[in-house]
Parts: sequence; C-alpha cells; structure tokens
Amino acid sequence: MDYKTRITPAKENAVKELKDEFQQYSGFIFTDYRGMTVEQITELRKELLNNDGAYRVVKNRFAKLAMKDLGIEIDESVFVGPTAIALSKGDSANEVAKSVFKAKDNGAPMVVKCAKIDEKLFSAEEIEAFSKLPGRLELLSSLMGTMRAPVQKLAATLLAYVEKNSDGAAQAEVN
Repeated sequence: MDYKTRITPAKENAVKELKDEFQQYSGFIFTDYRGMTVEQITELRKELLNNDGAYRVVKNRFAKLAMKDLGIEIDESVFVGPTAIALSKGDSANEVAKSVFKAKDNGAPMVVKCAKIDEKLFSAEEIEAFSKLPGRLELLSSLMGTMRAPVQKLAATLLAYVEKNSDGAAQAEVN
C-alpha cells in the first residue's frame, strides 16, 4: 500500500501564504537553525528587518511546494532537517548575507546550506564569499570619493593660484 499525504484546506492555505510571501523576495539563503536560541533568532530577525529582509522558519514540505509553484528550483537535500530561510529584496541580498554570517560569527550554531539570489544558485562557500564583498552603499561612497578627488585637487590648485596672484597684486599696490 502506497502512502499518500492527505491534502487539507489548511495545508493548501499554508503553502499559498508561504508562496505569497516568497513572491515578495528575490533572494533566499537556506540555513539549518538547529541549536540557535530564541534570542539569537530574534536578534537576527531584527537585523534583517533593518536591511529589508526577513528570517522565516519553514516546514520543509510547504517550502518545497511553494518554491516549486514559484518556479524556483532548489535541490531537495536543502529541505532536510530544520530549515529557516533568510529572505532579501532587490539589492539587499549582500546586506542580508552579511547579517547571517555576522550572527554565525557571533556564536549562533547556524549552518548555511545554500542560497538562491536573482535566479543564481550559490553554495555555502560562495554565499560566504558574497557576504564579504562591499555592499551597494559602500561601493557608491567609494565611487563618489574617487570622483571627488580630482575636483578637490583642481579646486586647491586654483585657490593656490588665486592666493599667489592676489598677494602679488596687493604688494604691487603698496609699492
């Protein structure tokens, strides 16, 4: 006799709600949260919320069905054991990844399984390397600093030239 899962309206609604939530996000970092305390999870959620992200503990079967409905292909081995997903919107994927690895470095016994960001699948090692890259705001500030340097140098040169010439003109008037 084959085992069949009974599909109840409550389960269908749970999958639909999960699917609706996942549609709002473009980045997913899959973690095993086993051993994390409520305080650690709450702290991570607060930090992710500040970075336009979320941390969601999910039922593996429901998450697998929601991902499949959205057309997001994830290896089924990801959905083994306790699973939580760090979710990110748009350009916040780097900041969300930084927050996840910051929590891990601060002693949270979390295991990063893999990530799917903008239709690209990352291994645990790749997402860790991605988290170490500078964020969007850091890159923009670096670019602005680089663009501003020649203008500052020109302004300083012009100012020195004006001061030099104005001192010479003032001395000529005195004589």
